[in-house]
Amino acid sequence: MSELPIDKVVPSLKSTLSVRNSAVLVAAPGAGKTTRVPLALLNEPWLNGKKIVMLEPRRLAARAAAHYMSSALGEPTGATVGYRVRMDTKVGPNTRIEVVTEGVLTRMLQVDQALEGVGLIIFDEFHERSLHADLGLALSLQTQQLLRDELRLLVMSATLETDKVAKLLNDAPVIRSEGRVFPVQTLFTQQQIEEKIETAVARTIFRALSEQKEGDLLVFLPGAGEINRVRRLLEEQNLSRTIAITPLHGNLSLEAQDAAIKRSADGKRKIVLSTSIAESSLTVEGVHIVIDSGRMRVPRFSPRTGMTRLETVAVSRASADQRRGRAGRLGPGVCYRLWTEEEDRMLEESGVPEIREADLAPFVLELASWGVTEPDELLWLDPPPEAAYQQAVQLLQQLGAIDQTGKPTEHGRRLASAGGHPRLSHMIVRAAKLGLGPEACMLAALLGERDLLRMSGGRAEVDMRLRMEALAGVELPGYTVDHALRRRILAEAQQWQQSFDIPRSGERIRHFDKCGLLLAFAYPDRIAKGRSGGRFLLRNGRGAVITDLQVLSNSPYLAAAELDDIGADSRIQLAAPIELPDMEFYFKEELITESSVAWDRELRTVKAKEQVRLGALVIKERQQSAPDAEAVAAALTDAVRQEGLDLLPWTKQARQYQQRNRFMQEIDPAWPSMDEENLLETLDEWLLPHLVGMRSGNDLQRLQVKAVLELMLSWQQQRILEDAAPTYITVPSGSRIPVDYTDSSAPAIAVRLQEVFGLLRTPSIGNGKIPVILHLLSPAQRPVQVTRDLESFWSTTYFEVKKDLKGRYPKHYWPEDPLVAMPTSRVRPRT
Repeated sequence: MSELPIDKVVPSLKSTLSVRNSAVLVAAPGAGKTTRVPLALLNEPWLNGKKIVMLEPRRLAARAAAHYMSSALGEPTGATVGYRVRMDTKVGPNTRIEVVTEGVLTRMLQVDQALEGVGLIIFDEFHERSLHADLGLALSLQTQQLLRDELRLLVMSATLETDKVAKLLNDAPVIRSEGRVFPVQTLFTQQQIEEKIETAVARTIFRALSEQKEGDLLVFLPGAGEINRVRRLLEEQNLSRTIAITPLHGNLSLEAQDAAIKRSADGKRKIVLSTSIAESSLTVEGVHIVIDSGRMRVPRFSPRTGMTRLETVAVSRASADQRRGRAGRLGPGVCYRLWTEEEDRMLEESGVPEIREADLAPFVLELASWGVTEPDELLWLDPPPEAAYQQAVQLLQQLGAIDQTGKPTEHGRRLASAGGHPRLSHMIVRAAKLGLGPEACMLAALLGERDLLRMSGGRAEVDMRLRMEALAGVELPGYTVDHALRRRILAEAQQWQQSFDIPRSGERIRHFDKCGLLLAFAYPDRIAKGRSGGRFLLRNGRGAVITDLQVLSNSPYLAAAELDDIGADSRIQLAAPIELPDMEFYFKEELITESSVAWDRELRTVKAKEQVRLGALVIKERQQSAPDAEAVAAALTDAVRQEGLDLLPWTKQARQYQQRNRFMQEIDPAWPSMDEENLLETLDEWLLPHLVGMRSGNDLQRLQVKAVLELMLSWQQQRILEDAAPTYITVPSGSRIPVDYTDSSAPAIAVRLQEVFGLLRTPSIGNGKIPVILHLLSPAQRPVQVTRDLESFWSTTYFEVKKDLKGRYPKHYWPEDPLVAMPTSRVRPRT
């Protein structure tokens, strides 16, 4: 084998691992760490014949690394070196190096926490910070600390926060290797890209082909959709006649992925249209030119909605450098970046670790199976976010996978051992008991892949039953089926059946009508009730909508498998109808029957009803004819609390009584308060007992508000009130004049001037402390003077007033001396 840069630091690595149980290896792209390090350490004495397990974040990279190392040993894959990836395993009885991916390492740890047959675990490309890598490292650290001190852990990466990782590994030594990267010319755009990214990429490909006469092209795009569109643009220009165009992404078959990374068989130049799958670990043979769109697609989980969506974001600087380095792995190269130098300076240094933005349900179930109910029991480079963690706990409890203490149930252990998402595993387990296991496995396989249907006219039909029919071989007019993808989905469905020991169905699958029920098993939080116009209410209380009018738009109930997380109402992208009887039967333990007694504001009465609810969904409701009288009274009280005291039949006497008490509080702060705020706060004490037997707004009109308010005072307080805040004052004419307490700080009476002749001083209330305000009126009941000092009025102002009144009312009695004159309520006093 030719020498690689990593070879220079292998002796140092061997020496370190001979005395330490952890190390960090930082090596630039192209250094050879992935394929050289496992082989170099295979026969170290401390390994003592045990296995090396290397965690690789991507399936394609795992298989490629195993093939390369086996080739270096002159052996077939599965001999000394093998791999375990989803739906594909090649290991043998003598395999010493296993390259694994996804949840394989976690499964191995769950089966044997001590990993007795393993001497070294390597975490390759750890800078990608996949959720499985973070989880695997945390579990491995605990195994090392509690069970096997001699177990070696090696973290390898091209770009990494070495200090943080080394500290996590108990201050592990850091070994650095310089890579063998040939010079790469970097070209930026002169201005920001305004057009569609596919158009800009296609144009840049033609530019690169004209400027660079040799070398294959590796083009980085966000996802499979953009890859397909760029491919069509190139084929429209007949480029595929002279140049091989191959896609590279995770949804392709293993054969197609292998073909993409190898040189073109007929010697043509090649254009590889890839997602970020080719960023690291892989060497795509023949590449000297990289075109980077600067975009990548990442999953983002929203604790607010409980849903994951794919989001297209700008690459980080670390990712951009990794992509650029692909052009310099085999010789000098060039990298075309579809962003400006100014934009380049604004890139984030590194991407967000998946643990901070992922759906944590599988993660939490793995922790529970490990025996951890709180994440802080383990060591993390970045701990999981609390909101997402708690949402995952709630979902697992809803699926019956963990109990209220966070410990796994027997059902949960079975779900964890299956290795898939708990939602899908739960669906298959429940479906198998109903004889619907094969359908559930098909559905699980469908949900794990991209859509195999393409609809004419570009319409996005959300009905999941159509996909099931297409998978079962039913002809669907107006739809195009991706048959290569269909074969892969069917193969994956068989894998699901094997995992759950479900026998293959000899009959053609026909239970499409149960698709909604199966989805409800997997997504119980996304059962939805139709409202109108394609709008739905989800069980978790959020809104959802089918944007185009289609078959499912008017479904009474459906179960949604896929929604976006944009706007107030999430858009439903995949769903199937579910029948109400199925919901009532299969979710009966989760149904809640509630009786509610509440004020109907529109009908002005209390309505009593019994509801059967599934979360936020009311699936049954009936009116109660004879509700509990006290509950009705409480509802009426709540109505007053919500709408205000004006809902009660206030009379003039009741208002005056309230105002008189407010006056009493002015002179005695300890007096019971009857102001609006306090009355509303204490409705249950003074009003509720008097509403028993009432039900409607009409019934309320029978209430004697003044009598109810009087009961708020003791007998002694009522006596004091009558003396200190009288309802009327008797004036010299003998008339009883009502006291106006509207302004509690200034009670007043309005009386004709002639009726107070002979009254020397202003009348007082409040035990003689508060003089009332006198509104002195003309014979026509018009105010002629307002005063609190009647004595001063007689001595000064009266004579001017008398002169005016005598001119306007000459027949009336206007004495010269009002203090000795006879008061009268008539034109003149009786003689």
